[in-house]
Amino acid sequence: MARVYNWQLGREMSYWYPESRPQRQFAAVFDTNKCIACQTCTLACKTTWTSGKGQEYMLWNNVESKPYGSYPLAYDVKLLDMLEGQRWSGSKYSGQTIFESAPAGERVLGWRPEEQDYSYPNVGEDDCAGQVDHGALVTIPHMNWFFYLARICNHCTYPACLASCPRGSIYKRQEDGIVLVDQSRCRGYQECVRGCPYKKVYFNPMTGTSEKCIACYPKMEQGIQPQCFVNCIGKIRMAGYLSKPDQARPDNPIDYLVHVKKLALPLFPQFGLEPNVYYIPPVHAPLSFNEQLFGPGAGAAMKMYRTAATDMDLAGLLCLFGSSEMVMSKWRRQGEMVSGLDDKGTELVKVPLREPVHVRPGVDPKLQIIRTNCP
Repeated sequence: MARVYNWQLGREMSYWYPESRPQRQFAAVFDTNKCIACQTCTLACKTTWTSGKGQEYMLWNNVESKPYGSYPLAYDVKLLDMLEGQRWSGSKYSGQTIFESAPAGERVLGWRPEEQDYSYPNVGEDDCAGQVDHGALVTIPHMNWFFYLARICNHCTYPACLASCPRGSIYKRQEDGIVLVDQSRCRGYQECVRGCPYKKVYFNPMTGTSEKCIACYPKMEQGIQPQCFVNCIGKIRMAGYLSKPDQARPDNPIDYLVHVKKLALPLFPQFGLEPNVYYIPPVHAPLSFNEQLFGPGAGAAMKMYRTAATDMDLAGLLCLFGSSEMVMSKWRRQGEMVSGLDDKGTELVKVPLREPVHVRPGVDPKLQIIRTNCP
């Protein structure tokens, strides 16, 4: 096995192929605090990509309620149990990744879901942690909590699906880092399904090949964000390209949130894949749970989000989420206005840091009548 550097773990790790980062890396940031689980993203993806035969159970995008929701069933807790927890020494991961803990003769520590594991896409939906007895009033801070976690393929820097495939049918595009399946080479061994810890590779029994999220690369090539992003009702998503930590640009919105502010964190970094979808942790979930999902930086990120209103740059950038269907490679704030720009510096959208407020008087001065709300 080769030795590669995983900056999310703060150390080198073992991987089956030498380090080969793409020219630029597709990445995304999801704000979990704004997700309302309307599943518009899920339906946008399904109607676009997975409406055919053999794809009925495929949800390249799904939204699950944590702590009890998961699709497929228990995809995360099973692997966490196999890893026997996680160990961090500050910001450095001192435990083993799924590559380093793989049994002899196997490339990746993993498991393959059964058919019934895919039968409950809404399991745990809106189920809260903690018991509410006799209609007890929930107080703040939350005694009982849950939050929505939207998931797509992470298009990892060190994909487990790619490492697992004995046919070499999974590859990572050099131009944008998007991970794809070459179905002409795939023979349906399903080792990719077994290897992916996020279970975002699916087997199509009608074609006998594997399929997965493609990050809507035909749209990304035109500078347009993926379907699940542009259709998001809660405006929780932003897609773009991520730099290496030592090459981070503050005017790149993804770099700013991930590297500069460290507000957006990877999902289960301890697995060792260096995933490229990042999450702003939910501020009402317990710190211990957030650290299990997002690593040791969760506490600082939660504190930063709670005080974001006092940071005009951060608050302004958060205002850009969902403001344009185009990929915003750059951003800037000028006073109370925030702009998103493309690669060439052309302004794509401009939004106010604060929405204007107009207060209508209770009495109409012209008609001399009292205004009332109509049912």
